[in-house]
Amino acid sequence: MRNKFIAATLCYVKSGGKTLMLLRNKKKNDIHDGKYNGLGGKMESGETPLECVKREVFEESGLIIKNPVFKGTLLFPEFDGENDWLVFVFTARKFGGKLKKSPEGELFWVKDGELLSLNLWEGDRVFLKRMKRKGLFSGVFKYRAGRLVSWKMEDLK
Repeated sequence: MRNKFIAATLCYVKSGGKTLMLLRNKKKNDIHDGKYNGLGGKMESGETPLECVKREVFEESGLIIKNPVFKGTLLFPEFDGENDWLVFVFTARKFGGKLKKSPEGELFWVKDGELLSLNLWEGDRVFLKRMKRKGLFSGVFKYRAGRLVSWKMEDLK
């Protein structure tokens, strides 16, 4: 059987030297349970990555992001054991709205210098470092049974 291909977005909302992170701890059978993630989720039919990232950030936080900046793409082959995930990664520094309780978990503003000390997926530590630089990137992160087994990152000129 051929793997299903899932498109999704991921956004790191930033303000005052801090990044909004979501501790995933509210959904049953959540593959991300106990991990800190940026905000995002699956694209809906007919939805662009930009539309998706705006919708997902609003649904998960109550914030309305403005002018999100596209940083690159990440591919996670068979991330959940069967599906390939293609993730469009953004940052957002301009936003409005009021932070609300998230249905996915607890939201925290984390000092940028402390991000890598959180309970993250192993590959997140790799691409979060890369996100500080200018330009676009493309990465592939292969996990097996929840552990990172290989990765590669390329800069796009």
